[in-house]
Amino acid sequence: MMAKPPKPAPRRIFQERLKITALPLYFEGFLLVKRSEYQEYKHYWTELRGTTLFFYADKKSTTYVDKLDILGLTCLTDQNSTEKNCAKFTLVLPKEEVQLKTENAESGEEWRGFILTVTELSVPQHVSLLPGQVIRLHEVLEKEKKRRIETEQLPSTSLEKEKEPVEDYMDVLNHMPACFYTVSRKKATEMLEKNPSLGNMILRPGSDNRNYSITIRQEMDMPKIKHYKVMSVGNNYTIELEKPVTLPNLFSVIDYFVKETRGNLRPFIFSSDETLETKGFPVTSLK
Repeated sequence: MMAKPPKPAPRRIFQERLKITALPLYFEGFLLVKRSEYQEYKHYWTELRGTTLFFYADKKSTTYVDKLDILGLTCLTDQNSTEKNCAKFTLVLPKEEVQLKTENAESGEEWRGFILTVTELSVPQHVSLLPGQVIRLHEVLEKEKKRRIETEQLPSTSLEKEKEPVEDYMDVLNHMPACFYTVSRKKATEMLEKNPSLGNMILRPGSDNRNYSITIRQEMDMPKIKHYKVMSVGNNYTIELEKPVTLPNLFSVIDYFVKETRGNLRPFIFSSDETLETKGFPVTSLK
């Protein structure tokens, strides 16, 4: 009798998504999504983290294929649907309108409730939810208020650090994307070649320890390694491409590569109980 394949570990998936997004999870479920560039609805496993919707190809994927910042939501409008047992509504944002469709009416009410709670910072009055679901909305509201306060304090902290001499490069490690490793070009290449299942993109220090580099491994006719320079320019970061791309932070740099390759590039991330040392890659000189 053939043994059943092992089930995926939900906890591991949650931890890896948390590392990549660096945002608290408030609500999740399947959504049909139609953005301006889509010809039709796309079916995604969707997570609401902070004020961002992250879209995954399926429930087990650890890396999102698209995301939508809903912080600037202008309004949420309901659409009349001829289909039974589903809910349709539109998110009106400053730069686009996004249509969402849920698999059933109850799920639609939940998505409406959570989206409005985190964007308006108040629990909506006109949602048909059970008492337990409303309590959950209040809990999320308090978490989001606390997160906003902490986030708003970050710029002043960053400015204070900029006044100090740039001596301890490693102090910022706790505020780096999960795929950042203090390794050389050679080590990064080895890590990608030996552990392809963990991802195919590493962010690492540049040779001058002031800027950064991204090493990727692409699977085409044969595996190919490429390196991209990421230059620190003022408060921004510029990816040195044929047409340079400037972004506000390193998290956005990683997001850019993921989105531009439609999820083919995935951040290289060890599981929570693994380290460079346990995988046979001792951290040494970056040269």
